[in-house]
Amino acid sequence: MEIRRDIIERLKEWKGQEGRKPILLKGARQIGKTWVMETFGRECFDYCAKFDFDRQEELKSVFRQTKSPERIVKELALYTDVPIIAGKTLIVFDEIQECEEAFNSLKYFCEDAPQYHVIAAGSLLGVAVKRRRMTVPVGKVTIERMYPVSFKEFLRASDVQLWQYVEDLDGVVRLPEIILNKLKTEYRRYMVSGGMPEAVKCMLENKGMAEVDKTLQDILDLYELDFAKYAEPREIPRIHAVWHSLSSQLAKENRKFVFKVVKSGARAKDYEDALMWLEDAGMIYRIYNITKPVLPLSAYADVSAFKIYACDCGLLRRLAKLPASVVLDNAANYTEFKGSMAENAVLQSLMPSLGGDIPYYWSPDSRAEIEFLVQNNDRIIPIEVKAENCISGRSLAVYNEKYHPDVRIRFSFLNLQSNDGLLSCPSPLAEWWRKFAVE
Repeated sequence: MEIRRDIIERLKEWKGQEGRKPILLKGARQIGKTWVMETFGRECFDYCAKFDFDRQEELKSVFRQTKSPERIVKELALYTDVPIIAGKTLIVFDEIQECEEAFNSLKYFCEDAPQYHVIAAGSLLGVAVKRRRMTVPVGKVTIERMYPVSFKEFLRASDVQLWQYVEDLDGVVRLPEIILNKLKTEYRRYMVSGGMPEAVKCMLENKGMAEVDKTLQDILDLYELDFAKYAEPREIPRIHAVWHSLSSQLAKENRKFVFKVVKSGARAKDYEDALMWLEDAGMIYRIYNITKPVLPLSAYADVSAFKIYACDCGLLRRLAKLPASVVLDNAANYTEFKGSMAENAVLQSLMPSLGGDIPYYWSPDSRAEIEFLVQNNDRIIPIEVKAENCISGRSLAVYNEKYHPDVRIRFSFLNLQSNDGLLSCPSPLAEWWRKFAVE
């Protein structure tokens, strides 16, 4: 089964742009960057010339001998069976973090040979750049952030008619119960598998939960190996400890990150590098508390108060050893962690629509908390996330009484409706939030 990725449409736009720069795909491991580059090359070009710097060590010598794109192209032609023709061939640099000279060559392709279409990606690129102090070709590449398979993409592959129904919605209209129930079912399946392409394929091809869980565990094991390969030796146990504390951090009623949950007596200064490593690897999102929800939000972030979420809800479920049956059957003893899973899944849906900006949260005291604050042009939109049909709590009302926002959003499993500035939106529709909340 092929899962169509929306990023390919953005790459098509890039292909035809004037003043086009080489493009650099960034994102966590195992989200399908290589597949996207190859599919884009196959569908949109006459030829696709792929060069993998991890598997083809000999490629590195090409870039160490010259900075001239024309000479590089001539030598690369010796390592591929397809011709490299400007405008007709997509040049793919995979695992580019393994060759700093190739990484720097993107600058020269931008300046001296813009007629070539060059796309690059690498595993843990942000981590590798920092660790090796690699020079980033600032202003000479287009950064394209890539995320795990979204629920929108999952739904299109699973039930194209249901996906089309949502796509065709025009404004806030109450959904027929049969549509809402189908969306809930698909969304629960997505929360179980998450968005890692291999896990999604296992779910959609009905291979069984044992295979889904094995796939997710294999990815988690690979992440553990990455700690040893890309982190400084002294940081490895700290990265490991922070990563494995994730489910415990989110299981607390107050999900603010607490260092003593990582290790008794742990101090912020000892674990800050570990947190940054996981952020650079794209494995976690760090959401800072806002002391005052006014523009610009970044100016009012409290860097000492934050929450962390996983890049993928399926990986979070597997990391927490939460059986799929609990998520699918809505078991009562799942209450504590249910809110965490709901928040992580909604955040995962929001990220692609925010242009790489990380949202914030608002929690002035222990009595109120708004899960996410997002900036939409000159408006700040508070977003509350509720698990299933439980919408108790006064946090959104407290926020509204104090700041009077134009739009408020509550994600839950209740039907779609709008009332006095409050948009009640089913969580499966989180990716489409702008369609309903922005006039």
